[in-house]
Amino acid sequence: MNRSSKPAFGTLLFFAIAFALSLYFAFAAIQGNYGLFRRAEIVAEAQDLRVQLAQVQVDVARMENLTHRLSDEYLDLDLLDEQTRKVLGMIRADEIVIR
Repeated sequence: MNRSSKPAFGTLLFFAIAFALSLYFAFAAIQGNYGLFRRAEIVAEAQDLRVQLAQVQVDVARMENLTHRLSDEYLDLDLLDEQTRKVLGMIRADEIVIR
């Protein structure tokens, strides 16, 4: 019955290391490269990119329409007149330009 009253440093050390590791993994799960905050940033960035994609698709559709209207199969004379006047910097006699 010779029990010593020395502290159990092994048990204390085990729990200290386990606590430190759990803090580390909790921090990494929240703020790490693959954590919750990074996921929120990626979701917000994806939404912004979807909006930009929609805008680019609208621009592409508009440009395809203009290109089709200037093609050989379908020639829009008003658009052709507008484009040539824009390139040459001229106006018609009945137009008023406000700058």
